[in-house]
Amino acid sequence: MKLNRTNLEQHLDHLYDAIVVGGGAGGLSAGIYLQRFRLSSLIIDKGKARSFWMQALHNYLGLSPDTSGRQLLQQGKQHYSALAGNFLEGYVEAVTEEENTFTVRIKVGRQNSRYVMFQSKYLIVASGIIDHLLPLDDMQNVYDYAGYNLHVCMVCDGYEMTDKLCGFFAGSEASIEEMVFNLSWFTPRITIFTHGLFEVSGQMRSQLQEYGYRLVETPIQKFLGENHQMTGVELIDGSVIELETGLISMGSRYHNTYLKGIDLEMKGGNLITDKMGRTSHPRIFAIGNLKVGLNQVVVAAGDGALAATQIWREIRKDTGPRKWQENLKILA
Repeated sequence: MKLNRTNLEQHLDHLYDAIVVGGGAGGLSAGIYLQRFRLSSLIIDKGKARSFWMQALHNYLGLSPDTSGRQLLQQGKQHYSALAGNFLEGYVEAVTEEENTFTVRIKVGRQNSRYVMFQSKYLIVASGIIDHLLPLDDMQNVYDYAGYNLHVCMVCDGYEMTDKLCGFFAGSEASIEEMVFNLSWFTPRITIFTHGLFEVSGQMRSQLQEYGYRLVETPIQKFLGENHQMTGVELIDGSVIELETGLISMGSRYHNTYLKGIDLEMKGGNLITDKMGRTSHPRIFAIGNLKVGLNQVVVAAGDGALAATQIWREIRKDTGPRKWQENLKILA
């Protein structure tokens, strides 16, 4: 059931078996498994998951290569709804814990907002990350191509860049060192753009020159192209550099600030988990991009199944076997 302002009240006193923060591929997968395990679940989604921006999922087993992220999420929401799971569009502001129960504070509505509290036994955090894009005065010019042939994930889309003229848009020298030489597995025809955001060391300049990679430090004025296909960039000095594809590597922001009141073991911006997605807190599970691991839609979906299964195992163990009451009467 989709919750909204008109039907929230009747659900506020319910203690859910699990609340899932995030309605992307991982969160929806977790919710579907929780409902199929006959547990009560609530998915809270702020909207615009990372996969929402994917124009075509070329690497998801069983789906047509032109399936968009939006289609995948829409089908996932329909599946979850068909299993009677509760879904709320809102922004999770804080999570607190008291006597083995989590209280989740949620802001509902961007205007005339309402703040509500829901409670659960377990928490699955699947709120993901958002990629930083190239900062231009006209950001719509970036959105016109991002998710088409201007990519943010080399593991997802490296194949799409094979042997093409590729622009690598770096947020730091560390991103150049980490990504460019791996990107060359797919294409060596790489031009690195710093957009004037940072200085490149002499050692890195020498390395790039050794492999024949171009370095452009003049800021970018705008992307060029049409029909969502980027064909190059125009620099602020008016010069044009032709490209056939691009990879943005300017860092990401993790949607996990609502967990700041809970002491959790982390590695950088990621939560450390076991193989089932359990964090250092026994009743908090992290899946998808928030955990240490590979940032892939198909992996996030698997993470959701694992976390939900482990929660079911524990609740099942605590509850014990069900008795066949009618047969007990006959046997008596």
